[in-house]
Amino acid sequence: MGVKSVNEMVAEAKTRIDNISPAEAHRRVTEEGALIVDIRDVRELQRDGAIPGSMHTPRGMLEFWVSPDSPYSKQEFLEDREFILCCAGGARSALSADTMQDMGVGKVSHVETGFGGWRADGMPVTDYDTFRSQR
Repeated sequence: MGVKSVNEMVAEAKTRIDNISPAEAHRRVTEEGALIVDIRDVRELQRDGAIPGSMHTPRGMLEFWVSPDSPYSKQEFLEDREFILCCAGGARSALSADTMQDMGVGKVSHVETGFGGWRADGMPVTDYDTFRSQR
């Protein structure tokens, strides 16, 4: 039996999760109080900027920050709100949204085109230093 490709895994995850556009993500944040969770590596945020008001959660810590019994648990993930995951292009966020659903998080989606799509669609972006100063 061969190793399943990451492309297959992402495609399968996308059949189980809510795939949304940058505009819909922005609407859900501003109108419904959703929180964008940026799972990109900190170096990506430093290089490319960040979404104002988003929460940076490194992909490698996501499950530990979401789990209420983890010593790394973050209060934000205990809130009753939608979490919209975002990565650079929509693959890592699809896998992560699927994982969060498996963990029992009720309202989770992802920006299908990632931060690249967010930026291309003219959505708000801030530089890393400004982003860090506002958290």
